[in-house]
Amino acid sequence: MANKHFPSKRAPIFEGVPDEKWNDWRWQLSNRINTPEEFEKVIPLSDSERKALSAAHLFRVDITPYFISLIDPDDPNDPIRKQVVPTEVEMTPFTAMMEDSLAEDRHSPVPGLVHRYPDRALMLVTTQCASYCRYCTRSRIVGDPSATFSRAEFELQIEYLKRTPQIRDVLLSGGDPLVLAPRILEEILGRLREIPHIEILRIGSRVPVFLPMRITEELTDILQRYHPMWLNIHVNHSNEITAELAEACDRLTRAGIPLGNQSVLLAGVNDNVHIQRQLVQDLVRIRVRPYYLYQCDLVEGAGHFRTPVAKGIEIIEGLRGHTSGYAVPVFIVDAPGGGGKIPVGPNYLLSMSDHKIILRNFEGFITTYEEPVDYRPEYAAKTIQKRPEPGQSGISGLLDGDGLFIKPENFDVVHDRGGIQHRLKDASKWTPLGIGPGSEEEQEEEKT
Repeated sequence: MANKHFPSKRAPIFEGVPDEKWNDWRWQLSNRINTPEEFEKVIPLSDSERKALSAAHLFRVDITPYFISLIDPDDPNDPIRKQVVPTEVEMTPFTAMMEDSLAEDRHSPVPGLVHRYPDRALMLVTTQCASYCRYCTRSRIVGDPSATFSRAEFELQIEYLKRTPQIRDVLLSGGDPLVLAPRILEEILGRLREIPHIEILRIGSRVPVFLPMRITEELTDILQRYHPMWLNIHVNHSNEITAELAEACDRLTRAGIPLGNQSVLLAGVNDNVHIQRQLVQDLVRIRVRPYYLYQCDLVEGAGHFRTPVAKGIEIIEGLRGHTSGYAVPVFIVDAPGGGGKIPVGPNYLLSMSDHKIILRNFEGFITTYEEPVDYRPEYAAKTIQKRPEPGQSGISGLLDGDGLFIKPENFDVVHDRGGIQHRLKDASKWTPLGIGPGSEEEQEEEKT
């Protein structure tokens, strides 16, 4: 077992709590820390923290006794402390700050469902979490009980999924789905499994990190009834990896649930290649695959956590080749305005010609790769039925022959310059003679 490699901590104030209570997830939720007086019993507060905790309209604060016990009370820069204890800098606005920086609500056909990508949807099932991250991307609704989703809205989500056959993958998030009562969680999973075209169910959760005692046998029994089921957790620093988290992950993997990790690049917490290397290696030890490293979003209260994008690229440069390939996450900028996840990273392709490419490795070793000169793409893939991607095929659609252009909004109007439709403006001039599946040119190629 990996447990022996990681610590288990309990703050002095909780040492008298009987184990049966400490290991009860409901007790942990009922005894979360959220007032200055409660904090002072566990860690000494700075003036900045005290001011933030006393401020009106602050994003919700709640920390489980388990998770606050992982903070070093003598270190004001403790990486766990920075993630969950507010400071007054949260109240400082910054350039480009937005309420909904990812434009999730713009891509929400019904309340609580985000359909941004062609074949998958994000289903928000609660606004509650076990504890609250100070950089939360959904702080506009998360932590607010009045903003949670009603039964009627849940039915609207299910109906939308039923009538949208291109969706094959549904991600449950929120809030955190694993704080839901088992009965409610099982109902949601069961209703989704009744939809024939939904192949994959996923859960995004920080409960194993904030509240590992929630990962009970009862919960894993529920989850494994709805395979294929995948789960991504959220660890930002190795100090969050404890014996309890290792055991929770072990229970999940033994239930057949593959685990990934999504972390956020945070200034003063994990913006260092050596910290990140230790993190990904520790995650792999507990059978969690590093999946994404996110650039911090442009949300209210998160300005002090932001780093230059170059810092994330530097970190990936220090991971690729320096540790196992399956321990290297993809660095992601979630595009402001709703563009979705965009991977960015070091440039290993230096140059190319019509038959050769020049590559470099992590050490700076430069090599050439000779490409085939007689390559012809096979047409067998055309026998596979394509899932519909209405209006979203993008670059892939151009390569498939679905069109020739992707134009900015009003492109043709702008370049018409307010002119008239005259004898030289013939649309056939801009239509190629043999584009796309089924064209005469393509049929002749297939014959040969």
